Amino acid sequence: MCRLSPGMAALASLVQRLEVAVSRLEAVSGGGGGSAGGSTGGSTGGSGVVAAYVEAYDAIITGSVGQYMTLSQQIGGDVQKHADMMKQAFSCQRQLLVTASGSQKPSDASLTALLTPVSKVIQQVQTFREQNRSSPLFNHLSAISESVPALGWVAMAPKPGPYVKEMQDAAQFYTNRVLKDYKEKDQKHVDWVKAYLSIWTELQNYIKQHHTTGLAWSKSGPVASASAAHPAGGAPPPPGPPPPPMDFSGSSGGGGDQGPDTRNALFASLNKGADITKGLKHVPKDQMTHKNPNLRTQTGPVCTGPKPFSSPKTEATAAPSRKLPSVLELDGKKWKVENQEGVQGMVISDTELKQVVYAFKCNNSTLQIKGKINSITLDNCKKLGLVFDDVVGIVEVINCRDVKVQVLGKVPTISINKTDGCHVYLSKDSLECEIVSAKSSEMNVLVPGNDGDYTEIPVPEQFKTVWDGKKLVTTCTEIAG
Repeated sequence: MCRLSPGMAALASLVQRLEVAVSRLEAVSGGGGGSAGGSTGGSTGGSGVVAAYVEAYDAIITGSVGQYMTLSQQIGGDVQKHADMMKQAFSCQRQLLVTASGSQKPSDASLTALLTPVSKVIQQVQTFREQNRSSPLFNHLSAISESVPALGWVAMAPKPGPYVKEMQDAAQFYTNRVLKDYKEKDQKHVDWVKAYLSIWTELQNYIKQHHTTGLAWSKSGPVASASAAHPAGGAPPPPGPPPPPMDFSGSSGGGGDQGPDTRNALFASLNKGADITKGLKHVPKDQMTHKNPNLRTQTGPVCTGPKPFSSPKTEATAAPSRKLPSVLELDGKKWKVENQEGVQGMVISDTELKQVVYAFKCNNSTLQIKGKINSITLDNCKKLGLVFDDVVGIVEVINCRDVKVQVLGKVPTISINKTDGCHVYLSKDSLECEIVSAKSSEMNVLVPGNDGDYTEIPVPEQFKTVWDGKKLVTTCTEIAG
Protein backbone atom coordinates (compact mmCIF):
# COMPACT_ATOMS: atom_id res chain seq x y z
CA MET A 1 0.00 0.00 0.00
CA CYS A 2 1.21 3.54 -0.72
CA ARG A 3 1.40 5.99 2.14
CA LEU A 4 -0.04 9.51 2.04
CA SER A 5 2.39 12.36 2.25
CA PRO A 6 2.19 14.49 5.42
CA GLY A 7 0.46 17.27 3.46
CA MET A 8 -2.20 14.93 2.02
CA ALA A 9 -2.79 13.34 5.44
CA ALA A 10 -3.35 16.77 7.00
CA LEU A 11 -5.77 17.69 4.19
CA ALA A 12 -7.75 14.45 4.68
CA SER A 13 -7.95 15.12 8.42
CA LEU A 14 -9.20 18.66 7.79
CA VAL A 15 -11.93 17.41 5.41
CA GLN A 16 -13.09 14.87 7.98
CA ARG A 17 -13.30 17.55 10.68
CA LEU A 18 -15.30 19.81 8.38
CA GLU A 19 -17.79 16.99 7.67
CA VAL A 20 -18.34 16.47 11.39
CA ALA A 21 -18.86 20.21 11.93
CA VAL A 22 -21.39 20.43 9.09
CA SER A 23 -23.29 17.43 10.48
CA ARG A 24 -23.55 19.10 13.88
CA LEU A 25 -24.80 22.34 12.35
CA GLU A 26 -27.48 20.46 10.41
CA ALA A 27 -28.69 18.76 13.58
CA VAL A 28 -28.91 22.06 15.49
CA SER A 29 -30.75 23.84 12.67
CA GLY A 30 -33.41 21.11 12.43
CA GLY A 31 -32.31 19.74 9.07
CA GLY A 32 -32.67 16.11 10.09
CA GLY A 33 -32.57 14.57 6.64
CA GLY A 34 -29.39 13.48 4.93
CA SER A 35 -28.34 15.00 1.66
CA ALA A 36 -29.03 13.79 -1.83
CA GLY A 37 -30.04 10.26 -1.11
CA GLY A 38 -32.15 11.03 1.92
CA SER A 39 -30.16 8.38 3.72
CA THR A 40 -31.57 9.13 7.16
CA GLY A 41 -35.06 8.10 6.22
CA GLY A 42 -35.93 7.56 9.86
CA SER A 43 -32.67 5.89 10.91
CA THR A 44 -29.43 7.02 12.42
CA GLY A 45 -27.25 4.86 10.26
CA GLY A 46 -25.07 5.93 7.39
CA SER A 47 -23.90 9.51 7.07
CA GLY A 48 -27.31 11.08 7.92
CA VAL A 49 -27.98 12.99 11.14
CA VAL A 50 -31.32 12.81 12.92
CA ALA A 51 -32.81 16.15 13.96
CA ALA A 52 -32.86 17.09 17.63
CA TYR A 53 -36.64 16.89 17.93
CA VAL A 54 -36.70 13.46 16.25
CA GLU A 55 -34.21 12.22 18.85
CA ALA A 56 -36.48 13.65 21.58
CA TYR A 57 -39.40 11.75 20.05
CA ASP A 58 -37.30 8.59 20.01
CA ALA A 59 -36.85 9.01 23.77
CA ILE A 60 -40.64 8.80 24.18
CA ILE A 61 -40.82 5.68 21.99
CA THR A 62 -38.05 3.90 23.90
CA GLY A 63 -39.40 5.15 27.24
CA SER A 64 -43.12 5.24 28.04
CA VAL A 65 -44.21 3.71 24.71
CA GLY A 66 -41.75 0.85 25.20
CA GLN A 67 -43.01 0.25 28.73
CA TYR A 68 -46.61 0.28 27.49
CA MET A 69 -45.69 -2.26 24.79
CA THR A 70 -43.97 -4.55 27.30
CA LEU A 71 -46.92 -4.52 29.69
CA SER A 72 -49.36 -5.07 26.81
CA GLN A 73 -47.42 -8.17 25.79
CA GLN A 74 -47.62 -9.44 29.38
CA ILE A 75 -51.39 -8.92 29.44
CA GLY A 76 -51.70 -10.46 25.96
CA GLY A 77 -54.89 -11.06 24.00
CA ASP A 78 -56.68 -8.10 22.46
CA VAL A 79 -54.53 -5.65 24.42
CA GLN A 80 -51.39 -6.96 22.74
CA LYS A 81 -53.02 -6.80 19.29
CA HIS A 82 -54.05 -3.21 19.98
CA ALA A 83 -50.54 -2.37 21.15
CA ASP A 84 -49.05 -3.68 17.90
CA MET A 85 -51.28 -1.24 16.01
CA MET A 86 -50.21 1.60 18.31
CA LYS A 87 -46.57 0.74 17.69
CA GLN A 88 -47.19 1.13 13.98
CA ALA A 89 -48.95 4.46 14.60
CA PHE A 90 -45.98 5.89 16.50
CA SER A 91 -43.62 4.57 13.82
CA CYS A 92 -45.63 6.32 11.08
CA GLN A 93 -45.63 9.56 13.05
CA ARG A 94 -41.88 9.36 13.58
CA GLN A 95 -41.42 9.06 9.82
CA LEU A 96 -43.52 12.21 9.40
CA LEU A 97 -41.29 14.05 11.89
CA VAL A 98 -38.19 12.95 9.95
CA THR A 99 -39.77 14.32 6.76
CA ALA A 100 -40.71 17.62 8.44
CA SER A 101 -37.24 18.07 9.91
CA GLY A 102 -35.66 18.12 6.47
CA SER A 103 -38.40 19.65 4.31
CA GLN A 104 -40.42 22.82 4.03
CA LYS A 105 -44.13 22.77 4.81
CA PRO A 106 -46.15 21.58 1.79
CA SER A 107 -49.58 22.58 0.52
CA ASP A 108 -52.68 21.41 2.36
CA ALA A 109 -53.31 18.69 -0.22
CA SER A 110 -49.78 17.29 0.13
CA LEU A 111 -49.96 17.56 3.89
CA THR A 112 -53.14 15.48 3.90
CA ALA A 113 -51.32 12.79 1.91
CA LEU A 114 -48.42 12.85 4.39
CA LEU A 115 -50.85 12.42 7.28
CA THR A 116 -52.64 9.48 5.63
CA PRO A 117 -50.46 6.68 7.12
CA VAL A 118 -51.10 7.86 10.69
CA SER A 119 -54.78 8.48 9.94
CA LYS A 120 -55.24 4.94 8.61
CA VAL A 121 -53.72 3.36 11.71
CA ILE A 122 -55.89 5.53 13.97
CA GLN A 123 -58.94 4.28 12.09
CA GLN A 124 -57.67 0.70 12.36
CA VAL A 125 -57.27 1.07 16.15
CA GLN A 126 -60.79 2.42 16.56
CA THR A 127 -62.31 -0.21 14.28
CA PHE A 128 -60.65 -3.00 16.26
CA ARG A 129 -62.32 -1.75 19.43
CA GLU A 130 -65.76 -1.62 17.77
CA GLN A 131 -65.33 -5.16 16.43
CA ASN A 132 -64.44 -6.54 19.88
CA ARG A 133 -67.13 -5.14 22.16
CA SER A 134 -67.52 -8.54 23.81
CA SER A 135 -63.84 -8.64 24.76
CA PRO A 136 -63.13 -9.07 28.51
CA LEU A 137 -60.53 -6.32 28.02
CA PHE A 138 -62.99 -3.90 26.40
CA ASN A 139 -62.17 -1.09 28.86
CA HIS A 140 -58.51 -1.33 27.85
CA LEU A 141 -59.45 -1.17 24.17
CA SER A 142 -61.79 1.76 24.79
CA ALA A 143 -59.12 3.76 26.62
CA ILE A 144 -56.82 3.41 23.59
CA SER A 145 -59.57 4.03 21.04
CA GLU A 146 -60.85 7.20 22.73
CA SER A 147 -57.39 8.78 23.03
CA VAL A 148 -55.52 7.63 19.90
CA PRO A 149 -56.75 10.72 17.93
CA ALA A 150 -54.16 12.59 20.01
CA LEU A 151 -51.65 11.53 17.34
CA GLY A 152 -53.42 14.04 15.10
CA TRP A 153 -51.67 16.87 17.00
CA VAL A 154 -49.43 17.36 13.96
CA ALA A 155 -52.38 19.02 12.21
CA MET A 156 -53.76 20.91 15.22
CA ALA A 157 -52.14 24.34 14.96
CA PRO A 158 -51.88 26.60 16.87
CA LYS A 159 -52.61 24.60 20.06
CA PRO A 160 -51.48 20.99 19.61
CA GLY A 161 -50.57 20.52 23.29
CA PRO A 162 -54.05 21.25 24.74
CA TYR A 163 -55.54 18.95 22.10
CA VAL A 164 -53.42 16.03 23.35
CA LYS A 165 -54.54 16.85 26.91
CA GLU A 166 -58.21 16.62 25.85
CA MET A 167 -57.61 13.19 24.32
CA GLN A 168 -55.81 12.03 27.47
CA ASP A 169 -58.81 13.13 29.56
CA ALA A 170 -61.11 11.15 27.25
CA ALA A 171 -59.07 8.01 27.97
CA GLN A 172 -59.52 8.40 31.73
CA PHE A 173 -63.20 7.51 31.45
CA TYR A 174 -62.03 3.96 30.81
CA THR A 175 -58.67 3.81 32.59
CA ASN A 176 -60.55 4.54 35.83
CA ARG A 177 -62.60 1.42 35.16
CA VAL A 178 -59.49 -0.64 34.54
CA LEU A 179 -58.07 0.57 37.87
CA LYS A 180 -61.33 -0.25 39.61
CA ASP A 181 -61.44 -3.79 38.17
CA TYR A 182 -57.77 -4.74 38.67
CA LYS A 183 -56.38 -2.68 41.53
CA GLU A 184 -56.82 -5.51 44.01
CA LYS A 185 -56.34 -8.32 41.47
CA ASP A 186 -53.45 -7.75 39.09
CA GLN A 187 -50.84 -5.02 39.48
CA LYS A 188 -49.65 -5.19 35.87
CA HIS A 189 -52.98 -3.75 34.68
CA VAL A 190 -52.48 -0.83 37.06
CA ASP A 191 -48.94 -0.36 35.74
CA TRP A 192 -50.34 -0.59 32.20
CA VAL A 193 -52.66 2.36 32.89
CA LYS A 194 -49.84 4.45 34.34
CA ALA A 195 -47.52 3.66 31.42
CA TYR A 196 -50.17 4.46 28.80
CA LEU A 197 -51.25 7.77 30.33
CA SER A 198 -47.61 8.80 30.75
CA ILE A 199 -47.22 8.56 26.95
CA TRP A 200 -49.58 11.50 26.48
CA THR A 201 -48.10 13.41 29.42
CA GLU A 202 -44.63 13.12 27.91
CA LEU A 203 -45.97 13.97 24.46
CA GLN A 204 -47.47 17.21 25.82
CA ASN A 205 -44.10 18.18 27.30
CA TYR A 206 -42.41 17.27 24.01
CA ILE A 207 -44.83 19.42 22.00
CA LYS A 208 -44.40 22.33 24.40
CA GLN A 209 -40.64 22.21 23.89
CA HIS A 210 -40.37 21.53 20.15
CA HIS A 211 -43.74 22.24 18.45
CA THR A 212 -45.51 24.81 20.63
CA THR A 213 -47.79 26.25 17.95
CA GLY A 214 -47.75 23.35 15.51
CA LEU A 215 -45.48 20.88 13.73
CA ALA A 216 -42.10 22.54 13.14
CA TRP A 217 -41.02 22.29 9.50
CA SER A 218 -37.55 23.01 8.18
CA LYS A 219 -36.96 26.48 6.72
CA SER A 220 -34.66 25.06 4.08
CA GLY A 221 -34.58 22.05 1.82
CA PRO A 222 -37.21 20.90 -0.68
CA VAL A 223 -40.94 21.25 -0.14
CA ALA A 224 -42.28 18.06 1.39
CA SER A 225 -44.27 15.70 -0.80
CA ALA A 226 -46.09 12.43 -0.23
CA SER A 227 -43.17 10.50 -1.74
CA ALA A 228 -40.88 12.00 0.93
CA ALA A 229 -42.62 9.92 3.57
CA HIS A 230 -40.47 6.93 2.54
CA PRO A 231 -37.20 8.31 1.11
CA ALA A 232 -34.72 6.04 -0.61
CA GLY A 233 -32.45 4.24 1.78
CA GLY A 234 -34.78 4.74 4.74
CA ALA A 235 -36.55 2.01 6.61
CA PRO A 236 -40.31 2.57 6.28
CA PRO A 237 -42.55 1.63 9.20
CA PRO A 238 -43.77 -1.97 9.28
CA PRO A 239 -46.88 -2.19 7.12
CA GLY A 240 -50.13 -3.20 8.75
CA PRO A 241 -52.84 -5.26 7.08
CA PRO A 242 -54.28 -2.93 4.41
CA PRO A 243 -58.08 -2.71 4.17
CA PRO A 244 -59.75 -3.92 0.96
CA PRO A 245 -60.11 -1.07 -1.55
CA MET A 246 -63.91 -1.07 -1.39
CA ASP A 247 -64.45 -2.18 2.23
CA PHE A 248 -66.46 0.47 4.05
CA SER A 249 -67.40 -1.68 7.04
CA GLY A 250 -64.60 -0.32 9.21
CA SER A 251 -65.53 3.31 8.69
CA SER A 252 -67.12 4.98 11.70
CA GLY A 253 -67.77 8.35 10.15
CA GLY A 254 -69.60 7.62 6.95
CA GLY A 255 -66.80 6.51 4.62
CA GLY A 256 -65.18 9.89 4.07
CA ASP A 257 -61.68 8.52 4.65
CA GLN A 258 -62.09 5.82 1.99
CA GLY A 259 -62.39 8.25 -0.93
CA PRO A 260 -58.65 8.59 -1.72
CA ASP A 261 -58.16 4.80 -1.59
CA THR A 262 -61.07 4.19 -3.94
CA ARG A 263 -59.86 6.82 -6.40
CA ASN A 264 -56.32 5.44 -6.29
CA ALA A 265 -57.59 1.94 -7.12
CA LEU A 266 -59.59 3.38 -10.01
CA PHE A 267 -56.63 5.32 -11.38
CA ALA A 268 -54.41 2.24 -11.10
CA SER A 269 -56.90 0.29 -13.22
CA LEU A 270 -57.12 3.06 -15.82
CA ASN A 271 -53.34 3.21 -16.08
CA LYS A 272 -53.31 -0.36 -17.39
CA GLY A 273 -54.31 0.98 -20.82
CA ALA A 274 -55.25 -1.79 -23.22
CA ASP A 275 -54.44 -4.42 -20.59
CA ILE A 276 -57.56 -3.45 -18.65
CA THR A 277 -59.67 -5.74 -20.88
CA LYS A 278 -57.55 -8.85 -20.29
CA GLY A 279 -59.67 -9.89 -17.32
CA LEU A 280 -62.91 -9.92 -19.35
CA LYS A 281 -64.39 -13.18 -20.63
CA HIS A 282 -65.52 -13.61 -24.22
CA VAL A 283 -69.28 -14.02 -24.60
CA PRO A 284 -70.41 -16.28 -27.48
CA LYS A 285 -73.07 -14.93 -29.84
CA ASP A 286 -75.60 -17.53 -28.71
CA GLN A 287 -75.44 -16.03 -25.19
CA MET A 288 -75.80 -12.37 -26.22
CA THR A 289 -79.24 -11.19 -25.13
CA HIS A 290 -79.39 -8.37 -27.69
CA LYS A 291 -79.05 -10.95 -30.50
CA ASN A 292 -81.27 -13.60 -28.85
CA PRO A 293 -84.50 -12.00 -27.55
CA ASN A 294 -85.68 -15.35 -26.16
CA LEU A 295 -82.91 -15.24 -23.54
CA ARG A 296 -84.48 -12.14 -22.01
CA THR A 297 -87.52 -14.13 -20.86
CA GLN A 298 -85.53 -16.91 -19.25
CA THR A 299 -84.71 -17.12 -15.57
CA GLY A 300 -81.27 -18.11 -14.47
CA PRO A 301 -77.74 -16.78 -14.41
CA VAL A 302 -77.65 -15.88 -18.12
CA CYS A 303 -80.02 -12.96 -18.02
CA THR A 304 -80.97 -12.27 -14.41
CA GLY A 305 -79.15 -11.84 -11.15
CA PRO A 306 -80.29 -11.46 -7.57
CA LYS A 307 -83.26 -9.14 -7.41
CA PRO A 308 -82.72 -6.10 -5.22
CA PHE A 309 -85.28 -5.01 -2.67
CA SER A 310 -87.33 -2.41 -4.49
CA SER A 311 -90.71 -0.91 -3.80
CA PRO A 312 -92.19 2.57 -4.18
CA LYS A 313 -91.98 3.12 -0.42
CA THR A 314 -88.36 2.01 -0.18
CA GLU A 315 -87.32 4.22 -3.08
CA ALA A 316 -89.17 7.16 -1.57
CA THR A 317 -87.41 6.79 1.78
CA ALA A 318 -84.00 6.03 0.29
CA ALA A 319 -83.40 9.62 -0.75
CA PRO A 320 -80.30 10.95 1.03
CA SER A 321 -81.15 13.23 3.89
CA ARG A 322 -79.69 16.70 3.90
CA LYS A 323 -76.78 16.95 6.30
CA LEU A 324 -77.23 19.85 8.67
CA PRO A 325 -74.25 22.13 9.31
CA SER A 326 -72.37 21.78 12.59
CA VAL A 327 -72.79 24.63 15.07
CA LEU A 328 -70.74 25.79 18.05
CA GLU A 329 -71.67 29.35 18.90
CA LEU A 330 -73.10 31.66 21.56
CA ASP A 331 -76.58 32.87 20.65
CA GLY A 332 -77.62 35.43 23.24
CA LYS A 333 -77.36 33.56 26.55
CA LYS A 334 -77.38 30.09 24.95
CA TRP A 335 -74.34 28.15 23.78
CA LYS A 336 -75.55 26.04 20.84
CA VAL A 337 -73.58 22.86 20.07
CA GLU A 338 -75.36 21.10 17.21
CA ASN A 339 -74.72 18.35 14.64
CA GLN A 340 -71.16 17.67 15.73
CA GLU A 341 -69.95 14.35 14.32
CA GLY A 342 -66.70 12.74 15.52
CA VAL A 343 -65.31 15.98 16.96
CA GLN A 344 -62.95 15.38 19.85
CA GLY A 345 -61.85 18.10 22.23
CA MET A 346 -64.60 20.74 21.90
CA VAL A 347 -64.16 23.32 24.68
CA ILE A 348 -66.42 26.15 25.87
CA SER A 349 -64.33 28.33 28.17
CA ASP A 350 -65.63 31.91 28.03
CA THR A 351 -68.72 31.28 30.16
CA GLU A 352 -70.94 33.34 32.50
CA LEU A 353 -73.35 32.35 35.26
CA LYS A 354 -76.46 33.37 33.26
CA GLN A 355 -75.56 31.23 30.24
CA VAL A 356 -76.91 27.79 29.30
CA VAL A 357 -75.52 25.08 27.01
CA TYR A 358 -77.73 23.11 24.62
CA ALA A 359 -76.11 20.17 22.78
CA PHE A 360 -78.24 18.62 20.02
CA LYS A 361 -77.41 15.60 17.82
CA CYS A 362 -73.74 15.42 18.74
CA ASN A 363 -72.27 11.98 18.09
CA ASN A 364 -68.91 10.35 18.88
CA SER A 365 -67.60 13.61 20.31
CA THR A 366 -66.34 15.14 23.56
CA LEU A 367 -67.34 18.47 25.06
CA GLN A 368 -65.77 20.31 28.01
CA ILE A 369 -67.42 23.31 29.66
CA LYS A 370 -65.26 25.47 31.90
CA GLY A 371 -66.49 27.85 34.56
CA LYS A 372 -69.89 28.14 36.28
CA ILE A 373 -73.04 28.26 34.16
CA ASN A 374 -76.80 28.01 34.67
CA SER A 375 -77.73 24.69 33.02
CA ILE A 376 -76.75 22.07 30.44
CA THR A 377 -79.01 20.02 28.16
CA LEU A 378 -77.99 17.02 26.03
CA ASP A 379 -80.67 16.17 23.47
CA ASN A 380 -80.53 13.32 20.92
CA CYS A 381 -76.82 12.75 21.42
CA LYS A 382 -74.98 9.45 20.97
CA LYS A 383 -71.59 8.46 22.43
CA LEU A 384 -70.98 11.97 23.72
CA GLY A 385 -68.57 12.63 26.59
CA LEU A 386 -69.40 15.73 28.66
CA VAL A 387 -67.09 17.23 31.29
CA PHE A 388 -68.05 20.41 33.16
CA ASP A 389 -67.01 22.42 36.21
CA ASP A 390 -70.08 23.87 37.98
CA VAL A 391 -73.80 24.14 37.20
CA VAL A 392 -76.14 26.11 39.48
CA GLY A 393 -79.34 24.72 37.96
CA ILE A 394 -79.80 21.35 36.28
CA VAL A 395 -78.09 19.00 33.81
CA GLU A 396 -80.64 17.28 31.56
CA VAL A 397 -80.00 14.20 29.41
CA ILE A 398 -82.89 13.56 26.99
CA ASN A 399 -83.28 10.97 24.20
CA CYS A 400 -79.61 10.07 24.30
CA ARG A 401 -77.63 6.86 23.99
CA ASP A 402 -74.28 5.81 25.48
CA VAL A 403 -73.34 9.18 26.97
CA LYS A 404 -70.92 9.97 29.79
CA VAL A 405 -71.29 12.96 32.10
CA GLN A 406 -68.54 14.02 34.51
CA VAL A 407 -68.83 16.88 37.01
CA LEU A 408 -65.59 18.35 38.35
CA GLY A 409 -67.22 20.84 40.73
CA LYS A 410 -70.85 21.00 41.92
CA VAL A 411 -74.26 20.35 40.41
CA PRO A 412 -77.56 20.16 42.38
CA THR A 413 -79.64 18.02 39.96
CA ILE A 414 -79.10 15.68 37.03
CA SER A 415 -82.17 14.55 35.08
CA ILE A 416 -82.09 11.50 32.76
CA ASN A 417 -85.08 10.87 30.47
CA LYS A 418 -85.65 8.42 27.60
CA THR A 419 -81.97 7.51 27.54
CA ASP A 420 -80.26 4.13 27.06
CA GLY A 421 -76.79 4.06 28.57
CA CYS A 422 -75.70 6.94 30.80
CA HIS A 423 -72.65 7.04 33.09
CA VAL A 424 -72.51 9.86 35.62
CA TYR A 425 -69.14 10.59 37.26
CA LEU A 426 -69.59 12.61 40.46
CA SER A 427 -66.92 14.67 42.20
CA LYS A 428 -66.43 14.80 45.95
CA ASP A 429 -68.16 18.19 46.01
CA SER A 430 -71.22 16.90 44.13
CA LEU A 431 -72.10 13.83 46.21
CA GLU A 432 -75.34 15.51 47.38
CA CYS A 433 -76.55 15.77 43.77
CA GLU A 434 -80.10 14.51 43.09
CA ILE A 435 -80.39 12.19 40.10
CA VAL A 436 -83.90 11.91 38.65
CA SER A 437 -84.56 9.34 35.92
CA ALA A 438 -87.53 8.19 33.85
CA LYS A 439 -87.99 5.78 30.91
CA SER A 440 -84.24 5.09 30.88
CA SER A 441 -81.95 2.06 31.13
CA GLU A 442 -78.31 1.14 31.71
CA MET A 443 -77.67 4.04 34.06
CA ASN A 444 -74.66 4.03 36.38
CA VAL A 445 -73.38 6.53 38.91
CA LEU A 446 -69.66 6.47 39.70
CA VAL A 447 -68.70 7.81 43.12
CA PRO A 448 -65.09 8.76 43.95
CA GLY A 449 -63.33 7.16 46.91
CA ASN A 450 -60.60 8.44 49.17
CA ASP A 451 -57.93 6.82 46.99
CA GLY A 452 -59.21 8.55 43.83
CA ASP A 453 -60.78 5.42 42.34
CA TYR A 454 -64.44 5.33 41.37
CA THR A 455 -67.09 2.95 42.68
CA GLU A 456 -69.73 2.16 40.07
CA ILE A 457 -73.34 1.89 41.32
CA PRO A 458 -76.23 1.01 38.98
CA VAL A 459 -79.42 3.08 39.09
CA PRO A 460 -82.51 0.89 39.70
CA GLU A 461 -84.67 0.26 36.64
CA GLN A 462 -87.28 -2.17 38.00
CA PHE A 463 -89.84 -1.34 40.69
CA LYS A 464 -92.65 -2.92 42.66
CA THR A 465 -95.86 -1.07 43.46
CA VAL A 466 -98.46 -2.23 46.03
CA TRP A 467 -101.64 -0.80 47.53
CA ASP A 468 -101.35 -0.45 51.33
CA GLY A 469 -105.02 0.36 51.86
CA LYS A 470 -104.60 4.11 51.56
CA LYS A 471 -102.11 4.80 48.79
CA LEU A 472 -99.75 3.19 46.29
CA VAL A 473 -96.29 2.37 47.65
CA THR A 474 -93.47 1.90 45.19
CA THR A 475 -90.11 0.29 46.05
CA CYS A 476 -87.12 -1.00 44.08
CA THR A 477 -87.07 -4.72 43.47
CA GLU A 478 -84.10 -6.81 44.57
CA ILE A 479 -83.07 -7.48 40.98
CA ALA A 480 -83.27 -3.80 40.04
CA GLY A 481 -80.45 -2.36 38.00
